[in-house]
Amino acid sequence: MPALGADMEAGTLVEWLVKPGDRVKSGDVIAVVETQKGAIEVEVFLEGVVSNILIPEGERVPVGTVLAQIDGAPGAAPPPLIEPAVAVLKPGPQILAQAPPTPVIAAPSSRLKITPAARRRAAALSFDPTMIVKGTGVEGSIRLADIETYASGAKLVQRPAKKKGLDLSQMRQAIAAAMSRSKREIPHYYLTETVDLNTASTWIERYNAEKPPVERILPAVLFLRAAALALREQPQLNGAYENGAFIPASSIHVGWAISLRGGGLIAPAIRDTDRKSLAELMAAMRDLVERARRGNLRSSELTSPTITVTSVGDRGAESVTGIIYPPQVAIVGFGRVVVRPWVVDGRIESHPLVTVSLAADHRVTDGHIGGLYLAAVGRLLQEPDKL
Repeated sequence: MPALGADMEAGTLVEWLVKPGDRVKSGDVIAVVETQKGAIEVEVFLEGVVSNILIPEGERVPVGTVLAQIDGAPGAAPPPLIEPAVAVLKPGPQILAQAPPTPVIAAPSSRLKITPAARRRAAALSFDPTMIVKGTGVEGSIRLADIETYASGAKLVQRPAKKKGLDLSQMRQAIAAAMSRSKREIPHYYLTETVDLNTASTWIERYNAEKPPVERILPAVLFLRAAALALREQPQLNGAYENGAFIPASSIHVGWAISLRGGGLIAPAIRDTDRKSLAELMAAMRDLVERARRGNLRSSELTSPTITVTSVGDRGAESVTGIIYPPQVAIVGFGRVVVRPWVVDGRIESHPLVTVSLAADHRVTDGHIGGLYLAAVGRLLQEPDKL
């Protein structure tokens, strides 16, 4: 079970999208897990064949629980009495790990043997599959055909309908737990910088004028790109603080904070943010917002952010001071773009300005590094044609 939040302790396996015998490759979605942040698609990061499903649908298990076994070597059978590669969905960005050589432990015999398709059909019919003493599948497992046969002639067991959609009260609890931990454990320091967006605003207008509506970009894309590129200059802000030490990230995966309808906040990652063009970032942002609001994010998008960026947009406040999301070591905030007097070559002019903030972990960096980072963000926003 993956850790999809700083204080996530358990999750419910809602649906298996694979079955024993299926071949999978890196990036394939193999299951759906329900958490306080909604339903999350769980990906696999090795190639092989699913050999065993260990956790049935509907079961709630702690983070770190082994959900399935995968034969990691394509085309090769595992040696006798040696466990194959195991889908250990555990905390952190590493979703799958190679299990140590240990004797194979069979799943408990008391567990109901039923295929995922049969379990889904039984739930749809409100039919209790335990009414079937023995199925027609391997070792008496219950198959889809068994459910159809028994349900058609049996008295259906009525169950309360499962609550659909995101539970906002649970999300509030998750946010409160993560932020309380952050303020309790992380010694924050805060810096702000006002950045002139006159050149950037003119550049965006010119860029969008040449594009159809679906290809136009928002100022937030420039903010995201500048925040990512500045991390190349100050990599001490890009990574995680775990087990008493800073672990620098090898790539820049910015978590983009998304406000959900009805309340709540989530910050899935845009992977390799610094390597994407402005057009690619705009498309990625649109995609993330759409999927986040309908509850269709992937586990890798929640476990891989190396820093978080939040932008309040044109309806927000003039500045925002964030709280670091553990185990990250920094969060960058962009306030609302406002028009204010600005001095240029001794003259007072009217310019669009934005307040950029940085909250960082004092165990890893100090104000000097933070100041250099904000200066880099400001410099990059002055040269939008290079973004």
